[in-house]
Order: sequence, then structure tokens, then C-alpha cells
Amino acid sequence: MDGGKALSTEDAELDAIRRRKLAELGQHQQAAAMQQEQAAAVESQRQQVMRAILTPDARERLGRLKTAFPDVASSVEDQLLALYQSGRLRSQVDDETLKRILAQVVPRKRDIKIERR
Repeated sequence: MDGGKALSTEDAELDAIRRRKLAELGQHQQAAAMQQEQAAAVESQRQQVMRAILTPDARERLGRLKTAFPDVASSVEDQLLALYQSGRLRSQVDDETLKRILAQVVPRKRDIKIERR
């Protein structure tokens, strides 16, 4: 009979451990969901500001750039947002201005020539 009592105590302990683990898992899932919501809200605000500071043509160019080179587009967006927040943007950024910004941000391509002798 002692073996039965020990087994039930172990079962109770295992059950308590399982409940604790499930509670921890639930908390982690809630935290991840909250982080996702916050990230979505930040991205939404970011897009609103970008719509306000870019002309439609410039927005379209930046969208194409984001598809091809997401890291470069993100860098340009960060720079534009910093300029906007510091008050240094006086008017909307048009396509020509965005081209000039991109020419400064994107490194020059090197021409590699291979000569066969």
C-alpha cells in the first residue's frame, strides 16, 4: 500500500508541474501576441507617416525597392522618418528627391572585367 501512496503523490507532483508549465506557456503566448500587436501598431504609424511625407510616385518607387532590397528600403525609410521627426523636411519628398537619396545610400556598383589572355 505504501507504493500506492507514493505513486499518487508523484502523480500529484507531476500534475502540478504540468499545470505550471501550461501556465508558463500561456503567459509566453500572451507576451508574444502583445509584442506582435505592438509591432503592427508601430508599422501602421510608420506607414501613415510615410504616406504623408512621400508623393505617390515616390511611395511607389520605395515599394518596388522594398520588394527587391528590403534592407535598403528600410534604411531609407528610417532616414526619412528621422528627417521628418527632426523637422528638416519642409515639403513632401518627390520621386526625383528619392532618387537622389537612393543614389547616396546605395553603394556604387563595381565593374568587374575579366580579361582572358
